[in-house]
Amino acid sequence: MTIAGSDSSGGAGIQADLKTFAAFGIYGMSAITAVTAQNTLGVAAAQELPTALIAKQIEAVVEDIGVDALKTGMLASKEIVSIVAATVRRLGLTNLVVDPVMVAKGGHPLLEADAQETLARELLPLATVVTPNLYEASILAGFPVRSLDDMKRAARALVDLGARWVVVKGGHLEGAEAVDVVYDGRVFTLLRAPRVQTRNTHGTGCTFSAAIAAGLARGRAPLPACERAKEYVTAAIASAVGLGKGQGPTNHLAGVSSRWA
Repeated sequence: MTIAGSDSSGGAGIQADLKTFAAFGIYGMSAITAVTAQNTLGVAAAQELPTALIAKQIEAVVEDIGVDALKTGMLASKEIVSIVAATVRRLGLTNLVVDPVMVAKGGHPLLEADAQETLARELLPLATVVTPNLYEASILAGFPVRSLDDMKRAARALVDLGARWVVVKGGHLEGAEAVDVVYDGRVFTLLRAPRVQTRNTHGTGCTFSAAIAAGLARGRAPLPACERAKEYVTAAIASAVGLGKGQGPTNHLAGVSSRWA
């Protein structure tokens, strides 16, 4: 299940998550936290849903179908962060991947500043895996993350906040490779992939975290799930078709063929 915002352009948010789940052969469900009006050029408007309705969506799915793994994306406010954390805890949901979405690619804020501490305090301790980018890692760890050493230091800080596994994504660093740092509290693992020079990176964070959740749902341990997710996202970026006038979406069906095409 994905607990996240809706992206009208289909490249990020619950739309990206559900496409990713399908690509991994996973049945996807959703609890929508907010509705956004956006495209490849940016976010034009956003409207949060009532917290009671968000909780009811999660409850309705759990009490009937059940949830093998879940992820969070855009949570928008401290009230939404709190109700999601409380509901996950109350229902005993496990295999939680937290993508601490804070800002859209175009710069539009997707998490209120006063919600950042709430996310760190209430949601991270419930996470099996947390997947911050450099900006998000800087906010959560409390210092600038600008290098590989900084990424390792930030990963340690987030484990100290309660996350079991941390993946600090290095896509915004310079270099011929895109390098992510995975940390389980004991060992660092570097996930490396050739950097793809493209503007089509809208929704990559959503897609990556959804792919990890799909791996956990399939019974993979966190590290193999992260490794597989890295391969998938790299392929999705490399095979993007170039939609829109701005930062286009990735190809969520990378490597997937359909008899119905």
